[in-house]
Amino acid sequence: MSEPTRPTLVRGGTVVTSAGVAAVDIRFADGVVAELGRLAPRPDDDVVDATGCYVLPGGVDFHTHIDAVFRGSIRTADDWRSGSAAAVAGGTTTVLDFCSPGPDESLEQALAAWRARVDGQRPWADYGAHVILVQPDEDRLAELAQLAQLGVTSVKLYLAYPGRMMSDDRALFRTLQRAAELDLLVLVHAENGHAIDVLVEEALAAGEVEPEWHGHTRPPLTEAEAVSRATSLARIAGAALYVVHISSERALDELRRAAADGGRVHGETCSHYLVLDESMLIGAPREEAARYVCSPPTRSRSDQEALWDALGDGGLDVLASDHCPFVLHGEKIVDGDFTHIMNGLPGVEQRLLIGYSGVARGAYSLERLVEIASAQPARLAGLYPRKGDLRIGSDADAVILDPARRTVFSAATHHSAVDYLPYEGMEVPGGIRQVFVRGRSVVVDGRLRDGSGGGRFLAREHAGAVSHEGGTR
Repeated sequence: MSEPTRPTLVRGGTVVTSAGVAAVDIRFADGVVAELGRLAPRPDDDVVDATGCYVLPGGVDFHTHIDAVFRGSIRTADDWRSGSAAAVAGGTTTVLDFCSPGPDESLEQALAAWRARVDGQRPWADYGAHVILVQPDEDRLAELAQLAQLGVTSVKLYLAYPGRMMSDDRALFRTLQRAAELDLLVLVHAENGHAIDVLVEEALAAGEVEPEWHGHTRPPLTEAEAVSRATSLARIAGAALYVVHISSERALDELRRAAADGGRVHGETCSHYLVLDESMLIGAPREEAARYVCSPPTRSRSDQEALWDALGDGGLDVLASDHCPFVLHGEKIVDGDFTHIMNGLPGVEQRLLIGYSGVARGAYSLERLVEIASAQPARLAGLYPRKGDLRIGSDADAVILDPARRTVFSAATHHSAVDYLPYEGMEVPGGIRQVFVRGRSVVVDGRLRDGSGGGRFLAREHAGAVSHEGGTR
């Protein structure tokens, strides 16, 4: 996709960044932010009236699973065409997803194949990659030296799913040591996989097969223990650690403790943990309850409040979606006990407005919303200030959000290819009026405008030492 030839002037809105709020106009030209201030229209401007609206930096989602394969053969409902359409429709203009190299593939081969597949599906949003490591040996760890040259500065390991995805403590620690040497960020899925397996075996032996037992067999302590272990090993190694999808207050407490003790630790929660809770799994019919199965599971209302508070006070750095959609019948729900239900929920399209509901409920300010939804994930990805901000020279990724509107989430109107929505019928304050990717208007009132796509791979830089309050240490 070529950059727009005509500049765009967005007038009359309130521009919001993590640094502040200002009633200024903004001009996009040649794909970047060209001017900010009180600006008069020029003859060649496309003028957009944003009166009464907020103009936010495009969202940066640090954690999605688009066109991904799980359990050997089950593919997510969204490919990059539909998944990125959902992203931009919801105000997210940059997504960070995962490349999972096969055991006989080099990292360079895996990333080249992954990029070719994504580009071939014509994504709407710009995108970057984390690389998944599964029980990496010394040869694989040696390959990490070339990762930054390939445009990737982060890796992910799972502490859950023994025999499939899990890395043991030795592999985790050696990865952390190597990452410290190379200034890479290490992401971890923090649950104690072996303990969960024992609890699952005991539940099945007792005849407990319903979806609520997915939650019962993954209690908060299995998450908290893994967070404690991972943060401790990261501190020994001197590595930067990012804990994905924190769901419970117990796990959050472990993250806070490590950060207070000087650890280079960061954490995200996901939009579903803020608005869905464990009651949706308990006592509901199997088909209904299965819609809400994710890992870690949704928790209590008190855990929800703790997560909202942490997003506001800096205890958590990022609001992500962990978008991982499966077609409801035949993939998400299959015959058998609760262990056969695919873990994962759609949510990339709903993330930003769920985040904005935190402003409406007084959990944090507009500036803090931009920090957790755009600026801080961009910093941690090594993309700031190109992404995650609206300043002169930044990519012209922007969202016009109308605070006077209200949005009702529904599978009938969303842009994902998945056939259900865990947020069905939920009404939230605010509405997305218009979305720009590198200065080109791609969404207006929920309608996608440009049929060509044009999202680009983002070669990332090292993030450096990023503080919890934003900026660098």
